[in-house]
Amino acid sequence: MERKQCCVKLSVQPSRGLMDEKFIVRVQSVPPGFNLTVHALHHCEDGHSWEAYGHYTADATGTVNVSEDPSLGGTYSGVEPMGLLWSLRPVPGSKTGLRMRKMNVQTPMEVTLSVYQGHMTEGFVDQVPLASVLVERWYIAPGIRRIPVTEGGLTATLFLPPGPGPFPGVLDLWGGGGNLVEYRSALFACHGLASLALDYLTPKITKETGKMVDNEYIETAYRVLQQHPQVLGSSIAMLGLSFGTSVTLKMAVYSEVIKLRCAVCISGSHVQPVDGSLEQIMDFFHKNAANIRIDEKNQVIIRDLLLPIPTDPSFKVDVGRLQCPLLLVVGEDDQNWPAYESAMDMKEMMERAGNSHLLTVLSYPNAGHLIEPPYTPHARASNFIPINTRQKMVHLWGGEMVAHSRAQEDAWKKMLVFLRENLYSIRNPLLTSLSNLHSK
Repeated sequence: MERKQCCVKLSVQPSRGLMDEKFIVRVQSVPPGFNLTVHALHHCEDGHSWEAYGHYTADATGTVNVSEDPSLGGTYSGVEPMGLLWSLRPVPGSKTGLRMRKMNVQTPMEVTLSVYQGHMTEGFVDQVPLASVLVERWYIAPGIRRIPVTEGGLTATLFLPPGPGPFPGVLDLWGGGGNLVEYRSALFACHGLASLALDYLTPKITKETGKMVDNEYIETAYRVLQQHPQVLGSSIAMLGLSFGTSVTLKMAVYSEVIKLRCAVCISGSHVQPVDGSLEQIMDFFHKNAANIRIDEKNQVIIRDLLLPIPTDPSFKVDVGRLQCPLLLVVGEDDQNWPAYESAMDMKEMMERAGNSHLLTVLSYPNAGHLIEPPYTPHARASNFIPINTRQKMVHLWGGEMVAHSRAQEDAWKKMLVFLRENLYSIRNPLLTSLSNLHSK
């Protein structure tokens, strides 16, 4: 087929949407049986480029629908409506250890989708595509308000949904790498939740004093969220990933200030010195540094730091005292933290204490540590700089790409349902109607 005889049509609906929203990619006006490659290219904020591609054959009408037709090869195979996003990988020749993260939520993730003749695997930059479309993926929807928060010495950002509220709140904590990470909170606000993204490991106050924050810093963040005029103060959740889980469980059980309606813990553990500060918890983890393993690719595996799960109650958060619903999300191939073993131990503790009715466990075979919002590209391993050592290493997070991507999509949907069910009060007609609106 000569290019001049071909007016290939490529459409993406919606071409502008949220990160957790599916799109439909169609190629039309090619000859029946025509072999083509649909290619995705993203230039990341850090200057690196990522690509994904699938091989397709047009049907009798000269059409390919990526949502319905199988990819015959490429970075993904089979019928995968969103494979062009979750299978994104660094282009050939890139540095090793890369992980894609959106640090500026006020701009979209831009992805160029293109159609190429034949089943290509390389040399995309040297070929002229038959058609291209620019797609925008946003973590923040129109009308969402992004408000930097410095009150009480905090380093945080509050995301508020459109409208007067009041909205249920989520205090959002990431893990041991520190920094202010906003994209999950921004996406929560798109689903009707006021979300406060909190930097608790590398905040401005720590940079100025050289001292890690204490529990009062976390409680201050809770109060700021709780007392905001557009937040329903009686309906607050905490969500933590990795080390953020350690903080979330500690606060949920022992804090006299923080009273949660529910908690979500992703890829974390309850193992810690229960009377310890954040710094002491970090030190406790690394007393077992001899348990750190290095694989044949020189990737660091730290899941054994907390194994075996201790029997001494002074080294485990007493989840038997928990009084709010708890959702645990774990990947069974987590190579960074013993999340599955910890979840099973917490389940036993809560069964013995009689509060296991509050516990929900989502456990995903072949999923790794970094369980992120849907369609985030899977990073089995990546460069990581822990805040306590400041030494860059390649950490093995674990997970198999397809299973991990499925886990991210499923866990996100169930997290949103869990938060809605526990944060939206049936006694408040406004919140009930808002919940119904955002679940559509």
